[in-house]
Amino acid sequence: MAASNPVLITGAGGVGRSVLEKLRARDVPVRVMVRRDDDRAAQLQALGAEVVLGDLTRPETVAVALEGVRSMYFAMPVSPDHLLAATTVASVAREYGGLDALVDMSQMTVSQMTATSTAESRQQRLHWLAEQVFDWSGLPMVHIRPTSFLDNPLFTTLPAQTIPKRGTIELPFGTGRTSPIAVDDVARVVATVLHEPAPHAGHVYELTGPRTVDMTEMAEAFSKVLGRPISYVDVPLEQWRNEVLSTIGLPSHIEQHIVTMCRLHQQNRYDRASDAVERLTGVPASTIEDFVAARKDFYLA
Repeated sequence: MAASNPVLITGAGGVGRSVLEKLRARDVPVRVMVRRDDDRAAQLQALGAEVVLGDLTRPETVAVALEGVRSMYFAMPVSPDHLLAATTVASVAREYGGLDALVDMSQMTVSQMTATSTAESRQQRLHWLAEQVFDWSGLPMVHIRPTSFLDNPLFTTLPAQTIPKRGTIELPFGTGRTSPIAVDDVARVVATVLHEPAPHAGHVYELTGPRTVDMTEMAEAFSKVLGRPISYVDVPLEQWRNEVLSTIGLPSHIEQHIVTMCRLHQQNRYDRASDAVERLTGVPASTIEDFVAARKDFYLA
């Protein structure tokens, strides 16, 4: 990738913003597409990004954002428009014809899906379909499939409420095992691929934390770092949905996705481990203990 060619980042949320910071630390020019010229756009500019306004579902704005770009990071928040956006990007990027790599933020559950499987959420199905579209496009694709994020409110905001009050982590995960990964570790992989894309085109990278744990073991990890007894309380899924999730006021598409994630945890579908973070970046993924230790005040406040 020529130094003068910017990397295009769409979706400058948790992972995208961290990717931006890591690329700018290497003096890689970065262009970020945002939907609004607001305070967040100003913050991205302050980090050294060129900011352009656009919408991933509007091809004319995608085409403008792609001008002069050799590698692109595609990501969206959980949205019913995911497949439309992926199809728009694939069609415009194929016509543009200048990409060395298009890095797609997918989900690891896609690895377990088929064309006719039905246990997954609507959002997970959209990711599966988006990967098909990208692969059919003939573009130089790299699919990033992380498992659930340690930064997810399920492992941050909710425990930060129940740990100080009751010394508990309360979730409907049953005895299923999980290996959540930190956003920063995913961003390190994405930045590595975008910086030198040639060796990665055509690859799928499944990303997890360094080990799988059940929720009792996760509570023990929290307890060890925070220096107080913490136990896991398994809450029936429908009770948790009614008493916790439904009170947040999320759109139905997002709520259905979260409920499905919980159900798949109960079914042990998140019991998976990969060393890809260390293989690709030379540094192992953060442990649960590492993650909690960096946020002790947050969990104990």
